[in-house]
Amino acid sequence: MSSLRRAAQAGLLGLLLFLIAGLWSWSAFEAAVGQRVAALSQPEVGVEVVDREGRLLRAFPVSDGRWRLAATGGDVDPRFLKMLLAWEDKRFLDHGGIDGRALIRAAWQSLRHRRIVSGGSTLTMQVARMLGNLPTGSVPAKIEQMLTAIALERRYDKAEILSLYFRLAPYGGNVEGIRAASLQLFGKEPRRLTAAEAALLVALPQSPERYRPDRFPDRARAARDRVLARMAELSVIDGREAGRAEREPMPAVRRQMPMMAAHVSDRLHAASPQRSPINLTIDGRLQEALETYARQKAKSLKSPVSLALVVADHATGEILAEVGSPDVFDRSRQGFVDLTQALRSPGSTLKPLIYGLAFERGVAHPESLVDDSPGGFSGYTPQNFDHHFEGVITARRALQLSRNLPAVELLAAVGPSRLVHRIRRAGARPELGDRSLPGLAIGLGGLGLTLEDLVRLYAGVANGGVSVPLHIEAGGEPQVHRRILSEQAAWYVTSILAGATSTTKGSPGEIAHKTGTSYGYRDAWTVGYDGRHVVGVWLGRPDGAPVPGLIGQDAAVPVMHDVFSRIGPATRLVGPPPGILASAGAGLPPPLQRVGRAAERRQAGLKPEIVYPPDRSRIELFGPGGRDGATAPLYLKVRNGRPPFTWYVDGLPVEQDQLLRQSAFQPKEPGFLAISVVDATGAAASSQVLVK
Repeated sequence: MSSLRRAAQAGLLGLLLFLIAGLWSWSAFEAAVGQRVAALSQPEVGVEVVDREGRLLRAFPVSDGRWRLAATGGDVDPRFLKMLLAWEDKRFLDHGGIDGRALIRAAWQSLRHRRIVSGGSTLTMQVARMLGNLPTGSVPAKIEQMLTAIALERRYDKAEILSLYFRLAPYGGNVEGIRAASLQLFGKEPRRLTAAEAALLVALPQSPERYRPDRFPDRARAARDRVLARMAELSVIDGREAGRAEREPMPAVRRQMPMMAAHVSDRLHAASPQRSPINLTIDGRLQEALETYARQKAKSLKSPVSLALVVADHATGEILAEVGSPDVFDRSRQGFVDLTQALRSPGSTLKPLIYGLAFERGVAHPESLVDDSPGGFSGYTPQNFDHHFEGVITARRALQLSRNLPAVELLAAVGPSRLVHRIRRAGARPELGDRSLPGLAIGLGGLGLTLEDLVRLYAGVANGGVSVPLHIEAGGEPQVHRRILSEQAAWYVTSILAGATSTTKGSPGEIAHKTGTSYGYRDAWTVGYDGRHVVGVWLGRPDGAPVPGLIGQDAAVPVMHDVFSRIGPATRLVGPPPGILASAGAGLPPPLQRVGRAAERRQAGLKPEIVYPPDRSRIELFGPGGRDGATAPLYLKVRNGRPPFTWYVDGLPVEQDQLLRQSAFQPKEPGFLAISVVDATGAAASSQVLVK
């Protein structure tokens, strides 16, 4: 009995020790899994720059230089997912990270064939191996895979584990993940794949370097076809589709990763390196079309002449396409320089805003007569680009012909500071150099602006005089609208730039545009707009050196029309707003019929006439004392005639070469005075007055 009792006690003790050992082992196991759960982290993925519809424009590699992009189940073709699970882990949705049956099968196959036939790894174990960068064929590494796989299943759901596989699966070289692989192999996102493409993407991670189709096409084809055959056996695809897929050619090269909108992508990524995605207002299809066009156009330009393009929606301020150079890798054209941001002389492109200010302030009207003839303005003596002069013409014609003299005269009337204020109000940042106050030369390009700045200005004119801040990043704060011209003045300018021959009541056409050529043929510009889009074009050398013969009308205008043709059908320009004065000639108010020197020229065609003091008038200038001198001067005024004027009183000159039409004389005593005036042509007028 005692021996039985001792045996029972020993059995109980053994059971207790077994339970304690089991509990200890389970506790150690749980602790090991718990440590790995806590240590799990998401793998680094590259920053993505996407267009207005979420399409990838550009991707940046991760810090170690690998191409790895974020991916979820929604980013891949459902057929690829079916093939992947059927090939790699058919019980993925049911197991907890380790497939016991697969492990037993793998062990039995290894014993039977005396070599490793299959590893028995689940997709979760493969993710664990890729996360830990673990070797294959090692027992400790396999145990680590299993522990990490269990941790993954506890931390994430199945969809999240698949997302990790989609990011990390190796595809040879520095390419990881299905999106980077699909972009490099097929030039497209993996959302829609052929059966052959899906099978190749399933096969490659098994031996990514050995099966690289760009290096070993025969091996890659064999690996792909094995997957296709197995999928046909499992009825994932039918036999006929598998046969067609086997005849599909292999990708022969690896494509470059997308690199559209390279300059703005670099700029925004440098400003915020961790932000992803970077959402832009760019239309990806238009951006691609214009980048292709710019590269083709550059072939017809003598190196190092380059070009830059900006397209925006002038109602919203959204930049729809921006090409900083034809090719960012073209060293001969310094393609790395973003020429949409380069400060350049705008040439004549500011003239529409000058005329708009003159129209707004009542200084002129499109049908006002202005003088295009040689002259000076406070020491500034501009010349026309072609050194020819048109004489007296309408303001409309002067702007359409881009005459310099009328533009400078109108700028003098409205004030250079007002022009700079309106430029800044549109959001542009003009560079005035070391000048504290702007001078008249700014009207002909004597300041620095970028292509984006000019598009800002013209977008405001196109939008009825209201500037919406130009922006290329989607979202953000609500945009503040700022008026840079009155609605009527903006429409006058539009009708002129659209080529209208008179101020009419209908739409002036489809496209309004203005050209510009900077001093020394350094920059050729065109900015044009229709009822929706504004297009800016610049051509020149990136280093700012002259390019003989480079003229906006010849070089930039054809590019602008090419850009509009790639945008699509033009939208007609809007009709006039209320308050438009559609008169011309004598129908205009007298002050607007002729302005500036044109008005003076008309007056110069008539003989001078003394309007004050009138002939035979009596004027009281002396106080009660009489001969102590006049208490006030006698003002002398003339109209008509051509300045300068010379005034005479009693035959003696009192004012010579007087440009103004008003002078003054101080009588010394009462009495009769003989007053006369002679203009520049020798024509004279006289009057006799009594001062008392």
